[in-house]
Amino acid sequence: MTEIRTPRLLLRRWHDDDLVPMADINADPQVMRWVDDGSVLDLEQTAEAIEKWEEEWDEEGFGLFAVELLASGELAGFAGLSVPDFLPEARSEVAISWRFGSPFWGQGYASEAAHATLEFALQDRGLDRVISIIRIGDEASENVSRKLGMAPERETVHPVHGHPLNIHAIDLTEFHG
Repeated sequence: MTEIRTPRLLLRRWHDDDLVPMADINADPQVMRWVDDGSVLDLEQTAEAIEKWEEEWDEEGFGLFAVELLASGELAGFAGLSVPDFLPEARSEVAISWRFGSPFWGQGYASEAAHATLEFALQDRGLDRVISIIRIGDEASENVSRKLGMAPERETVHPVHGHPLNIHAIDLTEFHG
């Protein structure tokens, strides 16, 4: 089982008891406003998403980690890697992403988890390059991307929802672990 410990977080595979807290995160309009069309997800949709994330682990050898606070055991959200199937021009890439519940914002958890994920991608999984796909206007995610050392590479448009996206990238030679 793949686990990563940081000073404050445990990044791990998904457990059955993660469903309700992740569904609560996905049901928050503030959390979801930058995701796809901004719609919230219910319990069933969250269960389907977690199942898909776990399948990606089995198929690709990477995926989205459940992120747990070491101090309390609470599920704070996720951070991890995925193939961005929704974006045809980036299907050959691996994207890093994160989503945290609003009570966990502003405490550096997203940056801490994303840094550990990037290190995992480049050092453990041997990837040469990782991208992030961020909806233009999502300044919090832009800040995390900058902290990772990722550089803006190009703009594109979401093929389904039509909103503008920034694609950032970093390769192994630029990463400082």
